[in-house]
Amino acid sequence: MTGTLRGVGVGPGDPELVTVKAARLIGAADVVAFHSGPRGDSIARRIAAGYVRDGVVEELLAYPVTTGSTDHPLGYHGLMADFYDASAERLAAHLDAGRDVVVLAEGDPLFYGTFMYLHDRLAHRYDTAVVPGVTSVSGSAAAVATGLCRHEDVLTILPGTLPVPELARRLADTEAAVVMKLGRTFENVREALRQAGRLDEARYVERASSDAERVLPVADVDAATVPYMSMVVVPGNDLRADAAGRALTSPAAETSVPHTDPSGMSRGEVVVVGLGPGPDRWLTPEVSEALAEVDHVVGYAPYVNRVPQREGLTRHASGNTVEVDRARHALELARAGERVAVVSGGDAGVFGMASAVFEAADIHGYGDVTVRVLPGVTAAQAVAARAGAPLGGDFAILSLSDRLKPWEVVERRLRAAAAADLVVALYNPASRSRTEQVARAREVFLEERDADTVVVVGRDVGRAEESLLVTTLRELDPTTIDMLCLVVVCASGTRVTEAGQVWTPRFVR
Repeated sequence: MTGTLRGVGVGPGDPELVTVKAARLIGAADVVAFHSGPRGDSIARRIAAGYVRDGVVEELLAYPVTTGSTDHPLGYHGLMADFYDASAERLAAHLDAGRDVVVLAEGDPLFYGTFMYLHDRLAHRYDTAVVPGVTSVSGSAAAVATGLCRHEDVLTILPGTLPVPELARRLADTEAAVVMKLGRTFENVREALRQAGRLDEARYVERASSDAERVLPVADVDAATVPYMSMVVVPGNDLRADAAGRALTSPAAETSVPHTDPSGMSRGEVVVVGLGPGPDRWLTPEVSEALAEVDHVVGYAPYVNRVPQREGLTRHASGNTVEVDRARHALELARAGERVAVVSGGDAGVFGMASAVFEAADIHGYGDVTVRVLPGVTAAQAVAARAGAPLGGDFAILSLSDRLKPWEVVERRLRAAAAADLVVALYNPASRSRTEQVARAREVFLEERDADTVVVVGRDVGRAEESLLVTTLRELDPTTIDMLCLVVVCASGTRVTEAGQVWTPRFVR
């Protein structure tokens, strides 16, 4: 009969935080295993020392390295995979011999814990269970001794190994945060906190709940002294309290007189910008300058995420179907004297947020707030440039989305553009819930145009996954069109070169 395998969390450092169940299993085990660095000093073993019985078999699983430097042919991850394979087989020998094995883990075994890798390799072969432990997050929050997250606050747990821009973005996008895996990453983490405007509220916690515990403002920490067993805690701001504060200090009826900031960006103004279809090289200098000056960025989350985080910038990301609500929020911020940018993909004035901002201002009474629109490269331009020059003559841009207008209106406009022999760029041709519109649009064009009419399909243009298809109305397969596509149905005079480039003459014979 084989033995049992138990991954046991021993908490963040204080032996008295070991659970009753964990203490019982440790004391009854035939084999106690634990990880350590190359020098063999195991924090988990030190925490559990009072619960390990005399004479028990101990298995020290010492990591071969603690950094990414290695001569292994598959690099650091290949070396560690070999180490976990070998460790699993060492424990399997005990389990096959009928011995019960407990693997100690600092904090909780499945929370950034190395027991996970043994579990992956052994759980399907042996009776395996996990005993949760008090995490380092809980220990650090207790050390800081303030509310970590309240009400609807979102708590984000981040590894300090993330690149600084990504770490800063995520810190700015959440109410409360904990950053783990410090040590050599500390200066990068501190810089990310500064860029996110969270440095002053952040607290550094070292060896939480142990006798060596330290709590300091992050700004005061000597980076050279930071051990791996430390973390940064950024308490939440309490969304409910913040909302109440805004309601008291910025009533809708109150207005502020716009004034010009020394940077040139007017306070009390909303600037609506287009970020282009994807790559940073298609972001205009004018838009870059505006984004460098604003206090707030408002928009659909994927577009907000494209704006680099920096010190003093607050981000307001939302879903894809609340355009007027987010526009109203931007207008309210501007009315309170803030510098606000509303971001769109492509060009903000082409099926983007510009009209939504004007709509919100009109409906909700923000006529006193200045709105300025900055152009961007739109998807039709990007796809056309990749294809050649299909928009060289008269053209129309239509959206196949029937979310804001009935399909009957869409079809009537399609038929008119098709009959007029215009090149037509089709935005929003399909989505997860809209799969029939592009097929119906093809039918409309076939009723008005020759089946050999050239069609260009651009997918993810400007990104690494970019593809471009030149086909015809006859050969176009609607099932291949998705939300990442833009479709250009060309005119009767559009031509295709021997090299496959598409162009429409400026003249009509």
